[in-house]
Order: sequence, then C-alpha cells, then structure tokens
Amino acid sequence: MSRRLDNLDPDRQKRLFESAAEEFAAHGFDGASLNRILAQSGMGKSSLYYYFDDKADLFVTLIERTMAILFKEIGGLDLDRLTAETFWTTFEALYARAVVVINASPWLVKFGGMFYALRGRPEQGSTTGRVFTATRGWVATIVARGQALGVIRHDLPQALLIDAAMSLLETLDRWSVRHWAELDAAARAALPCEHVSLMRRLLSP
Repeated sequence: MSRRLDNLDPDRQKRLFESAAEEFAAHGFDGASLNRILAQSGMGKSSLYYYFDDKADLFVTLIERTMAILFKEIGGLDLDRLTAETFWTTFEALYARAVVVINASPWLVKFGGMFYALRGRPEQGSTTGRVFTATRGWVATIVARGQALGVIRHDLPQALLIDAAMSLLETLDRWSVRHWAELDAAARAALPCEHVSLMRRLLSP
C-alpha cells in the first residue's frame, strides 16, 4: 500500500473501506467486485489504482485497518507498565476482550479466513507479508520486554524465540478462524487461557 492513501480525504476513505468491507463480507475475496465497490463508494477506477495495486492490496489494507480498530476497542498495551507478575495475565486479559469483540462481529472471523486463503496464493499472497512483518516487530518488542523482566527465556537466540512465537501465533490464529463456528460460548471464553498458556510454556525460562 502506498502512503499516498494518507492524502485521501477521511470521508472518502471511510466510504471506500465501508463499501469494500460490505463487498468482501457478502461475496468473499474471489467473488468481490471492484466495480461494485467503486459504484458504492463513488470512487473512480483510476483513483482506486492510484492508491492500491490491486484487489489483494485493497483487501490487506482493509485487514490492517480492521486490526487497528480491534486493538483500539480491546485497549492499548503499555509495555513499560508490565511487571513479571502481570506480564502473562495482561495478554490473557487482552485476548479475552478480543473474544468479546469478535463474538459481536462475526465478520471478523470470515475476514480472517479470507486473509489466510489469500496468503496461500503464490501470485497474490505476498501482499499479506506486510501484516506479518508488522506483527513480528510487535512480537520482538514483547519478547525483549519479557526477557528484561525475567519471564522469557534467554537460553536460545532471541531471533529464534521470535520466530517460534510467530509460528505459534499463526497456528493458533488459523485454528481459531477454522473452528470458530464450531465452538460454543464456553469454549471461546476458554481460548485466552489455553492459548496464552501454550505461548507461556514455549517462551518461559
């Protein structure tokens, strides 16, 4: 995504992403029509291609915006305020709030499924890489803070710990997206404890 999007009028951005979200939610990635998005948002085709490379770029940008909104809804994270005692429980609490938001917005799970389907396509999946690059930076910061607090191990190279955490995060996310509809309320509510526990066992000294 080009930073030129920052120059697009906020109201036009809002109309574009609302139209795109409705289209992707209704028709999936493959069935979504850029022409319908353009007609609904009032944006011209030349303008769309000025801001985005293709449909995959538009969709991944929508995912990035959705993640930003999700993080805002569940609350911020001040790493400097974490202690050895609150480190893991803080992440469990954030995850629990995310489950509440996702329960109220089931389309988020559908978007997750489309995202991972797109990621598996050699011809278009590279666009998803920037989401994982950003996530890796976030994980690296968390690992460093955890090591400083003594709650994350030092016996392995930090880069290996980050890669291992990223692999587990993606595995847990893919599993959750694939099985979300099968889980009842109690099973969904248990995910934060179960998943953070897995991560803790992987990274703890």
